[in-house]
Amino acid sequence: MISPLLMNVALHGMEAAAGVRYHVTGTRAGQTVDGCPVVVRYADDLLALCHSREQAEQVKARLGAWLTPRGLVFNEDKTRILHLSEGVDFLSFNIRRYSNGKLLTKPSNDASRRIQKRLSTEVRALRGPNADAVIGRLNPIINGWAAYYRIGVSKRAFGALDAHLWKPTYKWARSTHPNKAKRWVTTRYFGEFNPARRDKWVFGSRDTGFYLRKFAWTPIVRHRMVAGTASPDDPRLTDYWHQRRRRNPPPIGTITLRLLRAQQGRCPICRGLLLHAEHEPQSPHEWEQWLTATRTAIRKHAVTARGAGTPDERAATRLIHTSCHRRITNGGNRTAQPPARKPSGFA
Repeated sequence: MISPLLMNVALHGMEAAAGVRYHVTGTRAGQTVDGCPVVVRYADDLLALCHSREQAEQVKARLGAWLTPRGLVFNEDKTRILHLSEGVDFLSFNIRRYSNGKLLTKPSNDASRRIQKRLSTEVRALRGPNADAVIGRLNPIINGWAAYYRIGVSKRAFGALDAHLWKPTYKWARSTHPNKAKRWVTTRYFGEFNPARRDKWVFGSRDTGFYLRKFAWTPIVRHRMVAGTASPDDPRLTDYWHQRRRRNPPPIGTITLRLLRAQQGRCPICRGLLLHAEHEPQSPHEWEQWLTATRTAIRKHAVTARGAGTPDERAATRLIHTSCHRRITNGGNRTAQPPARKPSGFA
């Protein structure tokens, strides 16, 4: 992680060098001044949105002169000036203005091809294990990829990936039971496994009820522009980022999210934070890791105001740490509760 951090330090001030200016007062505070360019940067990846080709050339010249004293230059093989109607790929998104005047941000074709190839490879590598193993391996990948791209115009891409994923899972089922009829295979592995969805073609296990998620089940959440130069590392903006995360909750399920908010993001046993997500994951792989860690670190348990529920006490379902759940079920003593603190992160 030190490389992108050093790049952020070295390139701090690039927006001002490119000529970006923000309104500082009034109703448009935090928005760019009319006519000036907009610079979007992630570590050493840069996208400058300009109003004309002449302005784009000026911005490139300014930034080239600004980078020289820092020992840096543009990679000319990857640096282009083009019209937005041609489209540009940035951070695996494709940004393009279409003939009807709409500017759409979609998953790039390269990103879609990569995830299709990965899904097919993963299923082929799981020939032999049961359906639960296939589902357990694919679900984090599906959840992570969909969580990253849910801020764009991704419904069509999600549907195409679901259609693609049906083929390798069906081939897996056929190869697992080569002597069975097609109807027997589809009846065993495909059905309405998700009671909340009227979908008869969900891949799942009849033995456990475990089923494969679909990309299209992830709701689209439109990205909200960050105000001006607001940084998550600025302690004065803690409330701003907390409210922003509440408006854009992570895709962890409606019931889990409702319980998190009711509990102010804390475990009722140890009073510690259930989610640690001060900074939202920045790639499909990071989302995959975060969602997997969340799924293994949190459990649902019947808890009373004093701790674990007993047959003589009325208890409600609460979210608790897996470690706290293990300690309760093993009959261990709970540790002393630390004083409650203000919840942070996505909670």
